[in-house]
Amino acid sequence: QLQLVESGGGLVQPGGSLRLSCAASGFSLDYYPVGWFRQAPGKEREGVSCTSSSDGSTYYADSVKGRFTISRDNAKNMVYLHMNSLKPEDTGVYYCGVPTSRVTAKGVCIVPAGMDYWGKGTLVTVSS
Repeated sequence: QLQLVESGGGLVQPGGSLRLSCAASGFSLDYYPVGWFRQAPGKEREGVSCTSSSDGSTYYADSVKGRFTISRDNAKNMVYLHMNSLKPEDTGVYYCGVPTSRVTAKGVCIVPAGMDYWGKGTLVTVSS
C-alpha cells in the first residue's frame, strides 16, 4: 500500500524554525518528484517547495524563498522541509504530495491537483 506520512509540525514563535518530514512506504520516493504544500484556513492548497526526480532541481514559492529548503534522504525514503525565519503567514496544514507523471519541480508546485498521492498533513502554527 502506497502511503505518505508527514510529521514535525507544531507551535513555534515568529522567527523560529521547524523541520517537517515526509516518510514514504510502499514505493521509493527517489523515483518521483515530491512537493510540499500548505493550506491555510479558508484558503486553497498551495505549493511551497518541490523537487524533481531526475536532476534534483528544486522550486520555491516566492513567499518562502531564502527561508525554506527541501531535501531528500533516499536511503531513508524521506523528504524534508527545513523552515527558518517562520512568519505567522506560514501557518497552515502542510502536506507532501507525489505525482506519478514526469513533471518538473515547478510543475509539481503550481498544480497541486496533479498529485496522485497525499499524506494527511501536519499542522504548523506560527504565533507568539
